[in-house]
Amino acid sequence: MKLVIERSALIKSLGHVQSVVERRNAIAILSNVLIEADGGNLELSTTDMDVGITDKVAADISADGATTAPVHTLYDIVRKLPDGAQVELETEDASRMVLRAGRSTFNISCLPKEDFPAHQEAELPHSFTLPASELRALIDRTHFAISTEETRYYLNGIYLHTAETEGVQVLRAVATDGHRLARVQMPMPEGAAGMPGVIVPRKAVSELRKLAEESTGPIEVALSDARIRFSFDSVVLNSKLIDGTFPDYQRVIPAENDKILEVDCGAFTQAVDRVSTISTEKSRAIKLALDNGSLVLSASSPEAGTATEELEVSYGNDPMEIGFNSRYLLDITSQIEGNGAKLTLADAASPTIIQDASDTSALYVLMPMRV
Repeated sequence: MKLVIERSALIKSLGHVQSVVERRNAIAILSNVLIEADGGNLELSTTDMDVGITDKVAADISADGATTAPVHTLYDIVRKLPDGAQVELETEDASRMVLRAGRSTFNISCLPKEDFPAHQEAELPHSFTLPASELRALIDRTHFAISTEETRYYLNGIYLHTAETEGVQVLRAVATDGHRLARVQMPMPEGAAGMPGVIVPRKAVSELRKLAEESTGPIEVALSDARIRFSFDSVVLNSKLIDGTFPDYQRVIPAENDKILEVDCGAFTQAVDRVSTISTEKSRAIKLALDNGSLVLSASSPEAGTATEELEVSYGNDPMEIGFNSRYLLDITSQIEGNGAKLTLADAASPTIIQDASDTSALYVLMPMRV
């Protein structure tokens, strides 16, 4: 294998594939990137056996070939090369690759390409496309609620499925950790009808969000009940799906809440952030005291003291007090893009629904806590 590629093109492609690889790996080959030069393209592939990423980039290839090299070492070398450098990659034998750039020469230990896990082309019978901006929004508005509790593995991802609401077919993304729930929906894309409900694991969601950051075109989603693939620009991300049953989240969304609080979202978010500074580090508890047209936020801790702040709000029901974890509350309000936040409450012990007052496509449920 012998090729020349510009540093900026190589660092961008390596950046796409390197983050899926763990820094410390018991299996040496899984620390490596598969480098394949063929025709006018350089193809880079990495995997951790659950999530895999492939990226193609144009290169001046004078001899086809393939090898594998430690991806983090290669990425760090190329990152430290000067802008505009022309990078030459050449394999002399199966165990070594030479990288040259200007007056720098690196001899990098390699492992044979045959050791790299073979990519299994699974049949993915369901496929549809989403604008990159809409996929980013689905992830951003739900991923914070993904559970990190490994024993409840079926909550360690985003549940993607189709549903019907008010006679309209929609594509829904749902995440919950038992304390809060995020549900975001959009009109069902063409081709998504009949797809199984799938749980996309947290790591795949995280890698997808990073990759989609710079994409502006459509993203093709193809899936079966065991695997999912996202294809866009020059990148393909493959992932196993979580083999489990997502709970019936509809039962968590209260239907009887009848007390409505409407508040300026920016002012509310800032007030919660300020008052929670005094709350105890462990519980992050904050209390909301509601009365006619008024909301008083308060927090206290034995070590730091107390804090209160009053806001003018739209509220015309009976007075009530309710406590929340302020960090969970801020996670939700930070996703609201409109000026107003609408909270639909029942009592101090029941879950509260939080929505953007001007956009009903996203719904959040937050469990209360004692304060």
